[in-house]
Amino acid sequence: MHLRVLARLLQIQRALVRHGLDDFVRATHLYRPFRFLVYLSPWTWFQRSIGVTRGERLRLALEELGPIFVKFGQALSTRRDLLPADIADELAKLQDRVPPFDSAIAIASVEKAFGLGVDAVFGSFESKPLAAASIAQVHAATLKSGREVVVKILRPGMREIIDLDLEVMRYVAELADEYWADARRLRPVELVREYRKTVLDELDLLREAGNAAQLKRNFAGSPLLYVPEVYWDYCRVNVMVMERIHGVIVNDLEELRARGTNIAKLAENGVEIFFTQVFRDNFFHADMHPGNIFVQIDDPQNPRYAAVDFGIVGTLQTRDQHYLAENFMAFFDRDYGRVAALHVESGWVPRGTRVDELESAVRTVCEPIFNKPLKEISFAQVLLRLFEIARRFDMQVQPQLILLQKTLFNIEGLGRQLYPELDLWRTAQPYLRKWMRERMSPRTMLRRVRAQLPDALMALQQVPQIFQAAVRDATDGRLRLQVENAAVAQLRDEIRRSNARRDASLAAAVLWLSGLIWLALSTQIPWLGWLQMSAAIAVFVWSRSSKPHGE
Repeated sequence: MHLRVLARLLQIQRALVRHGLDDFVRATHLYRPFRFLVYLSPWTWFQRSIGVTRGERLRLALEELGPIFVKFGQALSTRRDLLPADIADELAKLQDRVPPFDSAIAIASVEKAFGLGVDAVFGSFESKPLAAASIAQVHAATLKSGREVVVKILRPGMREIIDLDLEVMRYVAELADEYWADARRLRPVELVREYRKTVLDELDLLREAGNAAQLKRNFAGSPLLYVPEVYWDYCRVNVMVMERIHGVIVNDLEELRARGTNIAKLAENGVEIFFTQVFRDNFFHADMHPGNIFVQIDDPQNPRYAAVDFGIVGTLQTRDQHYLAENFMAFFDRDYGRVAALHVESGWVPRGTRVDELESAVRTVCEPIFNKPLKEISFAQVLLRLFEIARRFDMQVQPQLILLQKTLFNIEGLGRQLYPELDLWRTAQPYLRKWMRERMSPRTMLRRVRAQLPDALMALQQVPQIFQAAVRDATDGRLRLQVENAAVAQLRDEIRRSNARRDASLAAAVLWLSGLIWLALSTQIPWLGWLQMSAAIAVFVWSRSSKPHGE
């Protein structure tokens, strides 16, 4: 184990113990021999959190351990239905109330990014941050034109901290991959690799600005979602400037009700926004905790969401998007046979899986949840049951779908807070059916063909040159057809081993015959004949006992 990883593991243990979260330490098996060093440290005894609630202790520990752990707490905070109220309340503070870094450092970062003093760049700049999160903090400002903006500034030293925690995660995943029976199905190394790409993307605010601009184009003129404008002239890798929006934070239910907001419509709009992003645009905001979502209530009966923080967005491959939509539709229609068949077709379960057995298992899990309001459905519990089915049928986790699952998890948590009576299935079904019809309509197919036609014509123009080159190579004897797959490679290796055994057997036969002839004709040194016959036996036995690699 790398010393830096070991030191970080001990640091995690020490933080958990100091904040009185000893149960986590006792449940940890990865470095059990080292945990007693933490307990024996007087520094730990005197630094233990005393007189604070369990929720506060958990929040403080996550804040101390850094951005990866804060993000974990943010994700948990959206699921108040799964957490005790005191813990949920404390973890909610991680959404936008993480302790800020020094304002002087923030101003220095801005001035270094622009090469100018902050007063030369902005008309005004508030040194006290509006909000602080795990990766960055936000300050209110105005441009020289008087437009209100927010300035997002990365926390200093984030890359080093995140790199170390990702290294720890990779180490733990590799251990799991080697020693955990379920690792092949759950693919921990691939999950960490996928998460690494996601979290490192957050450290580039130019990428986030691009995400915001794309999402704004997707919802231009929409009554459902408003995306603030990005001011590109003021954007750098570690500083981003965008329009300041005013609204009510989405989980402030008292204020929303006080202002007469149509909560039911707001909740239903959230579901429509999710499905619009995933299926119409194939570009979805994947960090939808309440700290990133506001509500504009200019018209209380037609409230509109306003999103911020676009560091994490998700997309799907066309193949996964198709299978996902088909699965949703099959679920809505309670066509569990289709659900099972789609899982086999998509490769999410092994090819040899019996569709009828998988259909029965899916029906057992899903049938009870239909026609119930959201408050009576726990998708987390349904997921746990589906994981049990996954284990039984050797279903593999799909890393490319993790962001989507996380987003759906957040949507459900937000829906529960806003409007517990929301029926997710009834709300989503009409939209998804409409999307499926449009996707397969003649107009859409014609538009798709028209878009692909230039590439097809270009490829067609190259066919004569390719054909001429192939004929020329064949005439000159230089044409080679390379067909490679696992079966062909295995067959080639077996042929090579068979040839080697044949040659060895022939050599053994020659040695044996030579030995016999020597014994018959030579009376001076008969031992040489016996030596040749012994060598023949050894070569023959070796040729019969040699096995392919991996057997």
